[in-house]
Amino acid sequence: MKFGGRRRVPPLIFSSELSRFRNQTRLFFTTSVRRLQTTFRARAFSFSSNGGGGGSQGNPFLLPGATAATILMLGALHIRRMYSDKKIEEARERGIEHEFQPDAKAAFLRLLPLRSISRVWGSLTSVELPHWVRPHVYRAWARAFHSNLEEAAFPLEEYASLQEFFVRTLKEGSRPIDRDPQCLVSPVDGTILRFGELKGVRPMIDQVKGFSYSVSALLGASSFLPLINEGNVHEGSSEEEKTPTEKSKKTWWRVSLASPKVRDPVSMSPMKGLFYCVIYLKPGDYHRVHSPVDWSVLVRRHFPGHLFPLNERATRTIRNLYVENERVVLEGLWQGGFMAMAAIGATNVGSIKLLFEPDLRTNLPVRKLLHTQQPEERVYEPEGVGMMLKKGNEVAAFNMGSTVVLVFQAQVSKEKDSSSEFNFCIKRGDRIRVGEALGRWH
Repeated sequence: MKFGGRRRVPPLIFSSELSRFRNQTRLFFTTSVRRLQTTFRARAFSFSSNGGGGGSQGNPFLLPGATAATILMLGALHIRRMYSDKKIEEARERGIEHEFQPDAKAAFLRLLPLRSISRVWGSLTSVELPHWVRPHVYRAWARAFHSNLEEAAFPLEEYASLQEFFVRTLKEGSRPIDRDPQCLVSPVDGTILRFGELKGVRPMIDQVKGFSYSVSALLGASSFLPLINEGNVHEGSSEEEKTPTEKSKKTWWRVSLASPKVRDPVSMSPMKGLFYCVIYLKPGDYHRVHSPVDWSVLVRRHFPGHLFPLNERATRTIRNLYVENERVVLEGLWQGGFMAMAAIGATNVGSIKLLFEPDLRTNLPVRKLLHTQQPEERVYEPEGVGMMLKKGNEVAAFNMGSTVVLVFQAQVSKEKDSSSEFNFCIKRGDRIRVGEALGRWH
């Protein structure tokens, strides 16, 4: 038996897959163009029959420039999504987990004016579309990104622009909320990327296999993340036994000062029972963020930053992706202790809107972006109470896709029996919707 010889791959396998991909793409464009031609000709005939139009009578392709650009963009995004989804699905079937590996494309992204591009995209998507063309544009988008249009609260013709369509509300009852008081629910529709318990000195969250980022860097230096000195277990236990009122008083004294050097996170470890969960929203997902539990939001921080993409390729090629991107962090308290929710912006998703703070503006023009720039912080009144949110309440909204990171304390058992501990009821790669359980405790 010979070893090391080259193994020939039958060319028919590759050619058949390529032909199938081309046929699917050709069918999508042919069907879309035929539908648009039929609609445009009918509109042009109706317009000329009514005596309007002058020199434009009979022209079936009379479209505003923004609408034509949008249709071309949707076609390009559809092709890219099909190719990307195929590669990711093949890797999952083989059980392959990609490792962190920077490349030239990631370095090139740093040279692009992504913040300006995102503002231009925001202006383009806010252009009001002709009433008759709206359903065709929105259905093309839904087909490209697998959106469920039957859940939309209003008819497609009532969404004046793509921006309104992106942040559309859903019909009542589309997202039932798990009302179990011993349950933490998903704040968004998305895909579970990472989850687990924070442990060790300077707690880290895995961005991808081979690279992690600091929780303190994500939430900010002035965060009241419950950390204790390494080895000082007794002091940490007494901290956990304090009442929420005592916690909030101590926390508010520190937060109200907004000092960037509250403590040294390098020499600190998380308390037992501190968890995290990272959820990625695709462009076709429902784009509103809801409250995962009943909690009190005490402070909001806005971190200006880059607007790198947050897709699968970006997570394994760009260092500190979630820390470098623009984000809005909400921190507060719930029955389990500490709770933080970070809404992270991405390319074309520079606009992050808080429903209870409409004056907040993100992705504003800046002369120079510095990593040492302090976040803009707001403490919610009344002090020590903050903004009360119920489980399932709408909190924020952003355009296109993005990522939400939850960092929270939860109940842990002090005895050997772990039946009363918090446990996640999800797996990596799971698709989850607003209101579905992320974890439970007893």
